[in-house]
Order: sequence, then structure tokens, then C-alpha cells
Amino acid sequence: MDMESICAVIGENVKRITDQIGDAAVQCGRRPEEIQLMAVTKTVPADRVNMAVHQGIQLLGENKAQELLQKYEDYHKQDTSIHFIGHLQSNKVRQIVDKVDMIHSVDSVKLAAEINRQAQSHDRVMDVLIEVNIGGERSKSGVMPGEVGALAVEMQFLGNVRLRGLMTIPPFDALPAQTESFFEQTRALLEKTQDQLGYKLDTLSMGMSGDFPAAIRQGATIVRIGTAIFGGRN
Repeated sequence: MDMESICAVIGENVKRITDQIGDAAVQCGRRPEEIQLMAVTKTVPADRVNMAVHQGIQLLGENKAQELLQKYEDYHKQDTSIHFIGHLQSNKVRQIVDKVDMIHSVDSVKLAAEINRQAQSHDRVMDVLIEVNIGGERSKSGVMPGEVGALAVEMQFLGNVRLRGLMTIPPFDALPAQTESFFEQTRALLEKTQDQLGYKLDTLSMGMSGDFPAAIRQGATIVRIGTAIFGGRN
């Protein structure tokens, strides 16, 4: 397929998903503009990511620090925000802290403290989300639901980190009803955490290509879509 055809397909996909987000929002009494569509760019070449940007995508999600570094200079970044959504090792924070606007995957005080230190060195405040291991899976990163409140309280003492909310990925083998239940539990956890902190948490990052309508029903403000925009990955 030539590049013009690929661009057309990506444009059609972005429009279809945007319409589906709008429909899902209206059906549950929400406003479509409450929900941001993130294009997840894992393994997608920069030129194809730029096609999505030209089709209206304003938010990119990066999974790996090394991949972000390789593609960053080639991205068309005007009016585009980049979030880091993958597992992040403390020793990689320095490489990305000046290139992203939010980190979705904070899962320890140690990581939050390093983000704080590196953000301070760049004279900025980094928006972050706590990653919740909502299914309690041993193989997956993230904070267990019962530990979210304690981490959130610890993060209040970090002056260059601003907690905005939560991120989660339900178990891949969950049935649709179970997946929606996990989303519902995450929303309840967000509400509990903000009550504990005494201020509003405005970001709930959950829902991917196969389940984002359910995430929207349960309050998602960012849905992370890769395959449905760019096609299957190798």
C-alpha cells in the first residue's frame, strides 16, 4: 500500500473512533469533549504517527523510553502532546522528562521521587498518574488497589510532581462484563483517593481498542488506542 493510501486509512480510522467515542459518551450522559483520544505509537514509524497527527490526533502515547528517543525529533509536535504510558524504570526518567507532558505509569515512591528530582532539574512540574494493577496480576506492574492511597499521600510531599489521577489495564483474559467491572472499580478508587487527598483528580486513563466504550461508560477521560488506528503490530 502506498503512503497516500495508508494516510487515508489512518484518517478513516481516526474519524470512526472519534465518532464511536462521541456515541459512547452521549449514551451515558457525558459530553464527547470530556474524553481525549490518545494514539498509542508503540512500534509505529514516525511518518505514520505524523499522518495521524495531520488527521487530528493531538495526544500521543509512548511505551518505551528508547523508542521515544529514536522517534522524537521526527514527530510533528506542534499542537501535539506526548504522554509516557509504559513501564518506566527510574534510570530512564532523565531521558524522557523534558519530552513528555504526563507520565501514566507511576507505581512506587522511588519512581515518583526520581521523576520529582529530574523535573526539578528542568524547572518544571510533571503531571503523573498512578498505575493501578486493578486485577491483582503478579505478572503486571502497577500498584495494588489497596496501596494507592498511601502512594498518593506520599506524593503530596514532592513539589515537582502533580498527581492528576489513575491509569489501569484490566486483565487481558477478562470477559467484557469483568472488564467493565474493573473499570468501575478504578473509578471508585479514584473517587476514594481524591476524597482522601481533599482535592479533585481529573484524569482517568483506561480503555484500549477492544474495550474503550466500556471505559467511557465508567468515567475514562483518556482512551489509549493503537491497533484500531494503525492496524495490527508485528
